Amino acid sequence: MEKAIQRLLSRHKEVEAKLGSATSFDNQRAWRELTQEHAYLSSIEAAWTILQQQEKQIADNKELLQSESDPEFISILKDDTASLEIDIEKRKAELETLLIPPDPNDSRSTILELRAGTGGEEAALFVADCSRMYRMYSDKMGWKYETLSYTPSDFGGFKDYVMVLSGKDVYRFLRYEAGTHRVQRVPATEAQGRIHTSAITVAVLLEPDESDEIVVDERDLRIDTFRSSGAGGQHVNTTDSAVRITHMPTGIVVGCQEERSQHKNRDKAMRLLVAKLAELDVEKRHKEMADDRAAQVGSGDRSERIRTYNFPQNRLTEHRIGLTCYNLDQVMEGELGRVTEGLVAHFRQRRLD
Repeated sequence: MEKAIQRLLSRHKEVEAKLGSATSFDNQRAWRELTQEHAYLSSIEAAWTILQQQEKQIADNKELLQSESDPEFISILKDDTASLEIDIEKRKAELETLLIPPDPNDSRSTILELRAGTGGEEAALFVADCSRMYRMYSDKMGWKYETLSYTPSDFGGFKDYVMVLSGKDVYRFLRYEAGTHRVQRVPATEAQGRIHTSAITVAVLLEPDESDEIVVDERDLRIDTFRSSGAGGQHVNTTDSAVRITHMPTGIVVGCQEERSQHKNRDKAMRLLVAKLAELDVEKRHKEMADDRAAQVGSGDRSERIRTYNFPQNRLTEHRIGLTCYNLDQVMEGELGRVTEGLVAHFRQRRLD
């Protein structure tokens, strides 16, 4: 650990020198990146300085103990040393965590795409339940959310639901939601009270920002308009306000029917299309990371699950980290923190190992 810290401390001096140069403001994006890196490196320097001071204090205490004869003072020195040793262990753990630099994408706006998998209407109803869960979690985290598109099912659920969330650390806590979510419960349509197993898939995409150079040629698009389905009143049902966009080179299809305005629906559909094209670009450049959308969501089959929601037992099981909790009713009300924080800690530790 010490060698890694020394390298970072050397980098800290380099960054300070760059920030102090007369040309540091010429490139605003580079300047912002340098200031962020400087803040990160400064936190490491501060923690390392305190650790060194505490270790020196322990060494001084041990040296004094060799020559001290006063029992009361010896007791004080021993107590102080024991307290410092506890603090040092905490400081080392803090430094190990700090050695993993913050992900620049942690607070990037994040798109969640929920789709019904195995289970028909019951899966569609669970898409609706989970979209509500994520909205309520967003409220608790102080994030903002916006619906991009959805396709209603016949019994009040959604065949698919796409939303974008924004706020501090939103991607950090939602990135590991990608995968197949399995639900076990008695459907409202089940007359004999039998438990059914269904599944939905969740994909997580970063919404591109100004630094992402995603160019969409209008000639590559096929844009279809149609009448919206579902709730919305007479206006929605009698105008071709819904929009479907097909990107011909990739075959990606996106759509939106939430807004009454065809123009607004087109804008939202384009945002989703650009996000999917950006993700596709990342996949091409980082195939070795195996983080493409197909790997995230699998086939939607019940057996490929990252998490199980068992309603009869009020139990949630997060299979990747072996977490089981019996407060599923609270989780569905947005109390998702224990799960997301556990996932962040788990994958952070894997990066350290």
